[in-house]
Amino acid sequence: MSTNRQIVFDSNEDRFSVAEQAISDPQVLAMLVENLAGADRRMRQFSAGAIAVVSERQPELLASFIPQIADALHRPEAQTRWESLEALARIVSFDPRAADDAVSGAEASLYDDENGPARLGAVRFLAAYGALDAKRSQKVWPYLDEAIQCYHGDPEFQDMLIAVIGFASGRPAKSVREALAARMAFDAANAKGPLQRRAAQIIELCKG
Repeated sequence: MSTNRQIVFDSNEDRFSVAEQAISDPQVLAMLVENLAGADRRMRQFSAGAIAVVSERQPELLASFIPQIADALHRPEAQTRWESLEALARIVSFDPRAADDAVSGAEASLYDDENGPARLGAVRFLAAYGALDAKRSQKVWPYLDEAIQCYHGDPEFQDMLIAVIGFASGRPAKSVREALAARMAFDAANAKGPLQRRAAQIIELCKG
C-alpha cells in the first residue's frame, strides 16, 4: 500500500505519539511500514519502534503488513529486528501463513551473540508462532530448545520462559510437549525462586 501524500517523520519524535497518529490514519501507518525497507537506519529503527507500539494497542491494524514486517528481520541493526519481532509476536495469530517466512529471520536474531533484546524478541515470536498448532510447534521447537539451553543464565532468560509458558499454553504437538517437559525437569527439581516455579508451570501445562 503506497501513500497518496508526502509524510515526513522526524526520527527524534516520540514514537508513542506517532503510533497514535498511525492508529487513526492508515496512510501514516502504511508509511511507517514502508520505512522499514528504507535506506535510513535511524528511520527504520524509529518506524519499527512505532509499529511495535501499534501492535500493543491495536494489533489487528497490522495484520495485512505481516510480510513487510517479516522482511524487516533481515535489516542489519538489532533494534529494527527486535521491534519487528515483538510486533510479529503480537500479530502472528491474525495470519499465520503470512508469518511462515519470518521464522528464518527470527533464527538469525536468535543467534545474535551481541544483542539480548534481539534474542528475546526471537524467542517471543517463535513461541507465539509455534503455539498456534502442532505443525508449527514442531517447526520451531528445535530453536526454542536450543534457546532454553544456551541462554539459561542470560538477563533475558526469565522473560524467555514467560514466552515458553505461552507456547506450552497453546497447541503444541504431543512430542513437543513431552520434549519441553523433559527439558524443564532439571530446573523444576533443582532451581529456586521464579525459575523453579516457571519450570514447574511449564511441565504442568505440557501434561494438559
